[in-house]
Amino acid sequence: MTKSQYPFPPDEFDARRPEGAPVGVHREPRSRWGSVWPFLLVAVVFAGIAVGVVSYLSDDRAASDPPPAASSQEAAGEGDGAGEEPSGDGSGEDSGEGATEEPSAEPTEPEPSEEPTELTEEDVAALVAQASLTAPIVVENASAQAGAVVNGLAGSTSEILAEAGFSEVAAVDFSGDEAPTANVVRYVGDRAETSAAVAAVLGIPQSNVEQVDSLPQGEVAVVMVTAPE
Repeated sequence: MTKSQYPFPPDEFDARRPEGAPVGVHREPRSRWGSVWPFLLVAVVFAGIAVGVVSYLSDDRAASDPPPAASSQEAAGEGDGAGEEPSGDGSGEDSGEGATEEPSAEPTEPEPSEEPTELTEEDVAALVAQASLTAPIVVENASAQAGAVVNGLAGSTSEILAEAGFSEVAAVDFSGDEAPTANVVRYVGDRAETSAAVAAVLGIPQSNVEQVDSLPQGEVAVVMVTAPE
C-alpha cells in the first residue's frame, strides 16, 4: 500500500523520529506541564467545592442560632410577662381604651370637725335651751390632785352654771382616785344634751364630754382642774 492510498489522516506515529530514536508504536513523550496540569485542575476544583461547603454550613448555623444578646432579651421579656393576665374582653382584639389612663384621684375634702373652734353666744343659748335645767349637777374641784391648787374653783364654776339657768348645782371637792388632766364633763343616762350645754357654758371642748356607767351623786359631774375659760 502506497502512502497515497493510506485512508487515515497523519498522526504522531507518522512523524519521522530523529536518528537513533526507537521506531514503532511508541508515542511521543509528553511535556512536564502536560502531565501535571490535570492533577492541578482536580485539586483546584475540590478545594473550591470544600470552601463552598464550609461557607454554606457556616451561614446555615449563623441563621439558625440567634445572637446571645437577642436570646437574653427574649428570655427577660418572657420573664417579665410571666404571671400577667391577658387584658381585653376575650375577643382577641385590644380596644386600646384606658390602656394608659389612670383614675384621677378625687380631691379629698377635710372632714368636718365635731365642733366649731369657738361657740358663739347663739350656739351656747341653743344648747342650753335643749338641756334640762333641773338636772342634778355636781361640780368637783380637782385642782389639788392635778398639781395646781385653785381655791374656790368648784364654787365659782357653780355660779357660772347658775347664771346660765341651771338650778340644781352643788360644789364639792374631788373625791376620786385619779384626777383628769383637763376639765371634763361626765354624765349618766340620757343627759347627753344637758352635758353638752354645761360644757358649752364653761368652755369645755365637746371631746371632753363622756358618758359613764354611774356617778357618786347627781346625773352630771363637772370635774375642774383649771378655771373655766
